[in-house]
Amino acid sequence: MSARESGVQVWVTDITYIRLPHNFCYLAAILDAFSRRCIGRHLSRDIDTHLSKAALEKAILLRQPPSGLIHHSDREVQYASMLYTHCLEQI
Repeated sequence: MSARESGVQVWVTDITYIRLPHNFCYLAAILDAFSRRCIGRHLSRDIDTHLSKAALEKAILLRQPPSGLIHHSDREVQYASMLYTHCLEQI
C-alpha cells in the first residue's frame, strides 16, 4: 500500500538560489510528492530558518495535514533548527 492509499501525506522540501544582477535571493519550496504541486514557498535574501519555516507555514495553512505527515528534506541546518522542527511537531 502506498503512502497516499493509506492517507499519509508526503512532502519534500529544498532551497535553491536565484541569481540577480548584483546578488542572490533564495527560494524555499515544499512539494506534495503525490500531486507534485508546490504547496508552500517563500523568497528571501537570507538563507536561514525563517526562509524554510515561512514556506512550511504556508504549506500547513493551505493543506492542514493530518498527523502522520512524512516530511523529507536534505537535513541542512534550516530544517534541523528548533524553530522548524517545533513547527513540524505541532502537526
